[in-house]
Amino acid sequence: AIFRGGFPYSIEFTGGTMMQVSFERAPDVAKLRATLAAAGIKGAEITSYGSDRDFAIRAQDAEQVAAQEAGAEKVATQIEAALKGSFSDNPFKVMGTSSVGPRVGGELRRGAVIAILISFLVTLAYLAWRFEWRFGLAAVLATAHDILTTIAFIKLLHLEISLTVIAAILTVIGYSLNDTIIIFDRVRENLHKNRKMAFYDLLNLSVNETLPRSILTHATTLAATVSLLVLAGDVIRPFAWVMSFGIFTGTFSSIYIASPILMWVENKYPRKNEARAGTRAAVARP
Repeated sequence: AIFRGGFPYSIEFTGGTMMQVSFERAPDVAKLRATLAAAGIKGAEITSYGSDRDFAIRAQDAEQVAAQEAGAEKVATQIEAALKGSFSDNPFKVMGTSSVGPRVGGELRRGAVIAILISFLVTLAYLAWRFEWRFGLAAVLATAHDILTTIAFIKLLHLEISLTVIAAILTVIGYSLNDTIIIFDRVRENLHKNRKMAFYDLLNLSVNETLPRSILTHATTLAATVSLLVLAGDVIRPFAWVMSFGIFTGTFSSIYIASPILMWVENKYPRKNEARAGTRAAVARP
């Protein structure tokens, strides 16, 4: 259900042209849209950012994307000429232009997927080396939960998939893994210190010992991302949305997903040489 209907992709992934313009006075948005349509820029997306004088114009129609193959600045020049002809009484300045061809957009999309998959493999390999495979499996499954819930959140808010959003997803992965590793490191430490303690109690002890640190760290970071959400403009707001939600779901998964999975794996595949008090029933204590 999450992937049904697809996602809206930004110019970086679909190809097209984005131009940021700043007018001397706030223009009539309806006139701006009509001007672009009359110039042959079909379906242009116009977004205000910063102030009512600043706009981002995105041309992602199939014709404009195809035109990028003929020359990177062709569509940008067409947009600028149309604005100069229609807004001669309201001078504007081009703040920036981005032009991406369809081939480059496809390569970036594949690269983003590959980056996420590689992060999974590297995580599993690192945790298997740093701890053992049980910890790696639990961490990767918890991270998969974070990615799926974050993607569902993006779908719910109809956020555009851009390089900024991909960066936020990768940041959420790293942030969640960091918290999970801290909990698992405490578990490993307690495994050596409390050899006679049942694994259920040891896991519960480890989570409780790291809980104050998790709460303080995530609350501090959340305050920063919420500030971006409230004070930043439209360009950075998708990043702030994804990060704010990711911090919440990352904290949740580290405690309520990764740890129970580790408990389940421990029960399913017990250590052969474990000299722990009690039987496996004690380890599997409800």
